[in-house]
Amino acid sequence: MAEVRELARGLRFPEGPVVMDDGSIVVVEIARGTLTRVGTDGSVSVVAEGLPGPNGAALAPDGSLLVCDNGARFDWLDIMGLTVPAPLTSAGWTGGSLRRVDPVSGEVTSLVTECDGRPLLAPNDLVLDGHGGVWFTDHGHIRERTTDRTGVFYAALDGSSIREVIHPLDSPNGIGLSPDGTRLYVAETHHGRLLAWDVVAPGEVASTEGLNTGADVLAHPGGGRLFDSLAVHPDGTVVVGTLGDGGLTVVAPDGSSVTHVALPDPLVTNVCFSADGATAYVTLSGTGVLGALDWPVRS
Repeated sequence: MAEVRELARGLRFPEGPVVMDDGSIVVVEIARGTLTRVGTDGSVSVVAEGLPGPNGAALAPDGSLLVCDNGARFDWLDIMGLTVPAPLTSAGWTGGSLRRVDPVSGEVTSLVTECDGRPLLAPNDLVLDGHGGVWFTDHGHIRERTTDRTGVFYAALDGSSIREVIHPLDSPNGIGLSPDGTRLYVAETHHGRLLAWDVVAPGEVASTEGLNTGADVLAHPGGGRLFDSLAVHPDGTVVVGTLGDGGLTVVAPDGSSVTHVALPDPLVTNVCFSADGATAYVTLSGTGVLGALDWPVRS
């Protein structure tokens, strides 16, 4: 099992880690409804509060934070000391959105709540490209006998435009771009698969027709592992937060190798990297820990 340096504890299901310019890490606390900053000195402070279900975050060029908000999709359970999202969508769900947060004032602005007249359900994770746009996933709802088939959206950073690019997918979660922006990666949670498409223009992929909605399947490790959010290392490696057998699944850009880094939490939801790629910051959500580990991990 990899050695994790604990940066903060007592967080309420942290996700969406973002390295800020001052070296601090901002995470969402989904079960608390906040964006929270963990300082380089270990201090913990609230950046913004009152968010129904902040799920993923990314730093915009103007210094603001873009946030996927799932609209309070989850109820929360305490199981053997772990904070665990309930399997079915909460009766308190308020509607999904893409939001902007000012990290200084804490002001929250709603950017997008629908696409082509259809409401967003439970936006989950996002990645900005170099063309003034943001890709994001909508995880959808789970009910007692049905689940939504959702997809991947592309929106302008100011929310002035949005379109659905890929549909249908089942429980799309983590999303990322290759360092050169030519490859889009999406993790499907309940299938435990990592999918990839070629990006041919801003907000466009080569094809969404055919098996797997036109995607290449880069990883499908099985063994009860479910995929959560992801990050792309500066060297192009795709690293996926993994549930069940908690840890990080490390996938070569072409899928030629798939390895698992075990971590001390069954609900490892997300990861991000320092600019030089030497440190991985991970959210151990069940135990409420933000941790760091040296990268690459050496056994």
